[in-house]
Amino acid sequence: MTEIKPLNWTPKPGVGLSVIRRDDGGMTLTFTDLSDATLNDWRNFAMEHLLGVDRRTRNLYDLRAVKEIPEKAIRMAVEANSDPSARNIRVAVVVADEKVAEAIRYVAALALAGTASALKIFTDINGAEIWLARSLDQIP
Repeated sequence: MTEIKPLNWTPKPGVGLSVIRRDDGGMTLTFTDLSDATLNDWRNFAMEHLLGVDRRTRNLYDLRAVKEIPEKAIRMAVEANSDPSARNIRVAVVVADEKVAEAIRYVAALALAGTASALKIFTDINGAEIWLARSLDQIP
């Protein structure tokens, strides 16, 4: 059995992001807004996390409270999803509406081929959990 990495994240005032370690070793990131403070905190956390990716993992991004994804967030997400370590990550993104889902599809389309995570969009968190629970040797 492999040891679960420390989370290395702490909540900050004015940041609309919470992160918890999943039982499977991945993370659940819940966003309540995409303000500059939130985006900057997420980017720093995500890029640091990508440096330490040494095995396949599962992450859930809960964006149900987000109503719009600004261009800055799209650029940051494309950068993170184009990192070579992202190819080892299965990402379930849970959204509340089609507008946000379309922005996530755009991020996936712009990421560098061969480096991007295995990403799937859901409107139901239970469906996302079922997909994430699949064996990691089944990426995507």
